This record gives sequence, structure tokens and C-alpha cells, in this order.
Amino acid sequence: MASPSQWVAGARPRTLPNSIVPVLVGTGIAIGFGHAIWWRAAVALVVSMLLQIGVNFANDYSDGIRGTDEERVGPLRLVGSKVAAPRQVLAAAVGCFLLAAVAGLVLAAVTSWWLLLIGAAAIAAGWFYTGGSRPYGYRALGEISVFVFFGLVSVVGTAYVQLEGLPWAAWVAAIPVGLLSCSMLVVNNLRDIPSDRDSGKRTLAVVLGDGRTRLLYTGCAIAAFCCVPVIAIAHPWAMLGLPAALWAISPVRRVLRGATGRDLIPVLGETGRLQIIFGVLFAVGLAL
Repeated sequence: MASPSQWVAGARPRTLPNSIVPVLVGTGIAIGFGHAIWWRAAVALVVSMLLQIGVNFANDYSDGIRGTDEERVGPLRLVGSKVAAPRQVLAAAVGCFLLAAVAGLVLAAVTSWWLLLIGAAAIAAGWFYTGGSRPYGYRALGEISVFVFFGLVSVVGTAYVQLEGLPWAAWVAAIPVGLLSCSMLVVNNLRDIPSDRDSGKRTLAVVLGDGRTRLLYTGCAIAAFCCVPVIAIAHPWAMLGLPAALWAISPVRRVLRGATGRDLIPVLGETGRLQIIFGVLFAVGLAL
């Protein structure tokens, strides 16, 4: 029986910036347009975080029953380490997805029922990342899904439920957010290249190889900050997000200097910190 602290570790809290930052940025856009609705922003945050945690538990379950987590170096996996029964982890994943669906239903009821389709797509993407007979995460498509759902969908969706419109600024602002979310997955998969390759899990990192995956991580970080001046053309205060680049130096340096295995675990924390700092500064700039 897993302890409460093990369940928290299994939820992988270091990945939560992926779900928090898009809502911050989307709300910053809504404030900038003078129409923030705080309770809707709060519900959007609940949806986003529940989806993230649900995805983490779903991946833990699916990878665990396939045996691809048995030699994993990174954070605790509940099924792979046998501290929790697969059915318990599956129940946790389903519970998170159901709660996210209920919260999403509230937003759909006050805005547009089309949000139900988007929510269903997000849940399906979370499950089939490593679940089902042909998981797309095993076919080098994980980064695309992260960019779409923890970048475009989350930022634009958060702005939409408050503004009930789709300003171009939301689409552009979603790009750097999605790129930094991708960087989290890239460094996670970089760490797991040896075990993923041995278990037949063909992530993008396995396909690209060690060297090019390190360049991809670096490229995601650089490209994210290159997007900021573009949106600053119409929203000059968005440039407040640029100083966050200082927090990209350490993780990028570690990656480019060849850190492997457990030495990459701190990079996950540093990447999450980078996301949060960028998200806060960028959101404030968009709000101004």
C-alpha cells in the first residue's frame, strides 16, 4: 500500500508548471483585454491541473503494466516500483479525468458546449499517450501532443472562457508556453533514452538520439524567448517575460554539458522553475 507521500510523488508535482503556466498566461491576456473573470480562471486551473495529474497516473499505470518502468531512473513510479496496485493507479487516473470533466462541464455550460469536444480530446490524448494498443507516445509524437494541449489549447482555452473570443494574442502567447512545456518532456525522455530503447518505447528522444535531443531541448528554450518580441509588437509589456531567460542558463548548460541519468533529475526542477518564472512575468506583462 502506497503512503500519502508516495502518492504525491507518483502524481509528479514537478510537472505541474505545465498545467499552471498556461492558465496564468491565458488569464493575463484576459486581464489585458479588461475582461478577466476570476472564478472561470480558477475553474480552468482546476481542469488543467487535474488533467496533468490524471495523465501522470495514466502513464504510470500503462507503462507499469507493460514493464517499461522497471529500470527507470527518474521520480517514483507507483506501478513500476510495486508500491501500489495497478488497479489503484488506474482508479486515480480515471478519478482525476472525471473530476476534470465535471469542472470542464461547468465552463462549457457558461460559454460554449464545443468545449466538451475539446475536453474529450484532451482526456483521450492523456490516456492514449501510453495507453491502448498503439500508444502515440511510443511513436515519437508526445511532444506534439504536449505543445497542442499544454500550449495552444490551455492558453487559448483559458482566454476564451473569460473573453468568449479568440484574440490573436492568445494564439501567439501560447507558442512559448507550449515550447517550454515540450522542454520538460524532452529532458524527461532524454534521461530515459537507455531504458526506453531497451523496452521498445520509441520516444522522440530515442529516435533523435542523445546529441540531437540535447539540441532539441536547447532549441525549445531559445525559441520560446524568441517569440516574446513578436507579441510585444502589439503588447510591449510582454517583454517582461524576457528576463526569465536567466533561469534557462543553468538547465541548458547541464544538458549541453552531457548530464545523464540521475544528473538530469535536477534539470526537471530547474525547467519547472523556468516555466513558472516565465509564466508569471509574461502573464503580468500581458495583463499590463
